[in-house]
Amino acid sequence: MGHSTIVTPTPQGGFQTHTVAHHFKTAEQEFQSAKLAFWLFLATEVMLFGGLFAAYIYYHDVYPETFQKGGALLDWKLGALNTGLLLTSSWTMAMGVRASQLSQRKQLVWWLVATVVCAAGFMVVKYIEYSTKYHHGIFAFTGLFSPDDHYAPDLQGLAYPQLYFNLYFTMTGIHGLHVLIGMIAIAWLIWRGAQGRFHSGWYTPVELVGLYWHVVDLIWIFLFPLLYLVP
Repeated sequence: MGHSTIVTPTPQGGFQTHTVAHHFKTAEQEFQSAKLAFWLFLATEVMLFGGLFAAYIYYHDVYPETFQKGGALLDWKLGALNTGLLLTSSWTMAMGVRASQLSQRKQLVWWLVATVVCAAGFMVVKYIEYSTKYHHGIFAFTGLFSPDDHYAPDLQGLAYPQLYFNLYFTMTGIHGLHVLIGMIAIAWLIWRGAQGRFHSGWYTPVELVGLYWHVVDLIWIFLFPLLYLVP
């Protein structure tokens, strides 16, 4: 089977080509196969966080007072700010996918830049939260848990007071790692998109990274109320 090539002009001028892999008959078949494989990958991500959510639900039932007091020590306003940033980034990412489908090179780049800016804001807020806990003597999985006078009165008398924060750091830390990976992937899209690589004839990477980003945002929609509001 020979290679087939898509050549599509962009509104800014010039031509970009995409060669369909030899084991696919058409570009549509290649796109659908890639999308199916990526959905399978995303299913494993959901399973990963599903296990963490199950652990949270179990230990919350066993030590409700620990979770209640631990959650009260988080700043829900910062969590809400991060929720707003990620929701905004989902919209900008969706607009970026649309721009790639319409062969709008400049718009694609700007929408993706806006997405990275929102993601960077999310990481900055998360750094502020982590550093605050660190300076008040709250650590995860180090054997050290000696909250200073700022937090100590709220945690006295609790069974396994570090349990809530171990789950907090684990769940938000893994999620933050996914955000960082997404930022790197989007940065690559910006670089290639600025070259006019993505257009109405071939935008598979943009759509797949967009799917990944929406799942990362969706996971935070569950993390925010569980960690900041429910306890």
